[in-house]
Amino acid sequence: MPLPDLHVAAIALVRDRRVLMVTARGRDVHYMPGGKLDAGETPAEAAAREALEEVGLVLDPARLVEAFTVRELAHGQGEGRHVRMHVFLAETDAAPVPSGEVGAVHWVGTADADRCPPAGIEVLRRLAASGLID
Repeated sequence: MPLPDLHVAAIALVRDRRVLMVTARGRDVHYMPGGKLDAGETPAEAAAREALEEVGLVLDPARLVEAFTVRELAHGQGEGRHVRMHVFLAETDAAPVPSGEVGAVHWVGTADADRCPPAGIEVLRRLAASGLID
C-alpha cells in the first residue's frame, strides 16, 4: 500500500530573477521556505506561517497568489513517499533572515538545481518556464 502524500505549502519569493530558498542548520540541500499544513489550516495560511517561522517574513495569506502544485518524490522520507507542494508567489520588500531550524537563505536560479530535492527542481523548472527566474 502506498504511503500518503506529505501535504506542504511554500512561498516563491522572486527577486532579480532568483527565487528564495533555505537550508536547514547543518544541511546543504536547498528547500523552498514552507512546510506541512497544520490541522484546519489552508495552504495559503500554512505558507504564510512557515515564511514567518523560517525567514521572518510577515505575509498576508489573502495576498499570496497560488502559482502551481508539484508532486514529486519526498526528499529524505523513505522510498515511494511523495510530497504535494502548493507554491504561492509572494511579494515583500522585507529582507528574509534565517530563523528557527533554518541556517541560511539563498537566492537560487536553475543553475543551482543540483542542490535541490526533486520538488525544488520542479519549482525551478516551472518558474523558469514562466519567465520569472534564470
